[in-house]
Amino acid sequence: MSFNATTKLCAQHFYTTSPFTSPLRKSTKVDQKRSLHARSWLISEKPHNFTKINLSQLFQTRNRFTECHCQRAGDITNLSHDETNGTWVKDAMNKASQVLGSPNGKSAIGFENGSAKHGEETMRAMPEPAKDLQTKKRREGSLVEEEAWRLLIESMVYYCGSPVGTIAANDPLDSNKLNYDQVFIRDFIPSGIAFLLKGEYEIVRNFILHTLQLQSWEKTMDCHSPGQGLMPASFKVRTVPLDGDENATEEVLDPDFGEAAIGRVAPVDSGLWWIILLRAYGKCSGDLSVQERIDVQTGIKMILKLCLADGFDMFPTLLVTDGSCMIDRRMGIHGHPLEIQALYYSALMCAREMLTPEDGSADLIRAMHNRLIALSFHIREYYWVDMKKLNEIYRYKTEEYSYDAVNKFNIYPDQIPSWLVDWMPPKGGFLIGNLQPAHMDFRFFSLGNLWSIVSSLATTNQSHAILDLIEAKWSDLVAGMPLKICYPALEGQEWRIITGSDPKNTPWSYHNGGSWPTLLWQLTVACIKMNRPEIAERAIEVVEKRISADKWPEYYDTKSARFIGKQARLYQTWSIAGYLVAKLLLQNPELAKTLWSEEDPEIINAFNCMIDPANARRKRGRKVLKKTYII
Repeated sequence: MSFNATTKLCAQHFYTTSPFTSPLRKSTKVDQKRSLHARSWLISEKPHNFTKINLSQLFQTRNRFTECHCQRAGDITNLSHDETNGTWVKDAMNKASQVLGSPNGKSAIGFENGSAKHGEETMRAMPEPAKDLQTKKRREGSLVEEEAWRLLIESMVYYCGSPVGTIAANDPLDSNKLNYDQVFIRDFIPSGIAFLLKGEYEIVRNFILHTLQLQSWEKTMDCHSPGQGLMPASFKVRTVPLDGDENATEEVLDPDFGEAAIGRVAPVDSGLWWIILLRAYGKCSGDLSVQERIDVQTGIKMILKLCLADGFDMFPTLLVTDGSCMIDRRMGIHGHPLEIQALYYSALMCAREMLTPEDGSADLIRAMHNRLIALSFHIREYYWVDMKKLNEIYRYKTEEYSYDAVNKFNIYPDQIPSWLVDWMPPKGGFLIGNLQPAHMDFRFFSLGNLWSIVSSLATTNQSHAILDLIEAKWSDLVAGMPLKICYPALEGQEWRIITGSDPKNTPWSYHNGGSWPTLLWQLTVACIKMNRPEIAERAIEVVEKRISADKWPEYYDTKSARFIGKQARLYQTWSIAGYLVAKLLLQNPELAKTLWSEEDPEIINAFNCMIDPANARRKRGRKVLKKTYII
């Protein structure tokens, strides 16, 4: 039987033999042996030889160290409460490092480069000094890439012998790991995409199904439970003694829905990212059986019902608290932050593709379609700013009471910050960070703008304008390391009031204007979609100059990203994975199509109708409600 067939059969056995009601506790007698399935990586003996990875060569070797070495109850007492996966995972990571090293001590992972032929032709046309410089850059880039793959594999977390995710950071010298030794939903997204682009589907499938089953866990803080569709922020694999048997242990998944997080904020973005990754898995692997499963379809519906629930809000945007996304500390983004709206729109687009049409989901599909139209219009029309729009806001009249008001949100012109007037380039624009009554947050938030391009929330013209702005303001948004999470930083009295004098979010640090290498992959997808890959290539060159020497930090500080962040974790997994995804996509741009959403012609038509002056004044009247009967 072939390796692929064996892997498929083992994977089917793993999921079909586990009951849905209790799949997260696996007990093992100490004397028992497990038969495992695992994929492995071929290490080329020729460094920098761009050849296709053969996944089967290390199969036997990897099997030796991915076994579930459950410990006796007597040994478990020697582990602290914060041990992530027991010593067997740490041992596995150490052995992974050995396996992935070539005889000369260096990793030599090869890659299939779709643009290699074009690169060779370009090299032949160059003068000799330029050839030498280009060869040196390619060699250095290859070494960085090889190291990144080794580090990503070492960060993998196993649950009963199967890979289920990657830990947030894997610095061997860090004794105070806090929750960085857990698998975070949002942090795993670039890792999962990197594996998908490499054809490694098992870890992503396991991650999707296990986190789905965590969704149904009881979630309570101070006698209050959030909605059923909430996905965890993170989970941890723990090895604990098996009840009633002193000679056996079991592994359990321990989720955190925000009840243990700093600030106790629920992760709104986790469920949205989960849907996006689920679609990417189907697109990359061609395996649609996962998204068609009843439990997966139910999980999608639970997330959607939580997001589409009726409330008091007059806007189609999702109302959230501060710290409910990547910016998970107090930064003044409560309300309707762009990052959440872009992910929300993207998740709705993905879910609409994957939901199976049936009688029970017809109303949900209709609600999704209506929300997509309203949300796209709201963001494109009211969040967009460029020089023309700024001038329009500058001339706004206030206190308008009418159905035909131009200044619908009663924005006071004096809110336009002085820095923006000088900073906005004549060519370019962006989507503002937040919009509420009498309030516009004019800061530039990178993730929200980039994902608006990827998801087609922004129009084609707006998408190009966002990239124009990034190019025009390269020294501010990229500088020494891509990419600023937001610009500009909060300073002085504004910082004290909005952040509460947060010592971690000081000006130009962490979420307050820090530079985050993981954002490189979103930038790359956006650039490839708009047929402007040269912007991403330029950013990758900046990254490769220093990120390996700096030990893959979580973020960088200062206005020009000159310092490693004062509290940044080293060997941060999503910094590593973000770089790898960017490299893989530039090597084979066609793969990027699996990650973006095309603009819906029906939404375009609806948007054009809504901005048509003839349709601007809508008739008001009583809404006819469909009668509901309770039987």
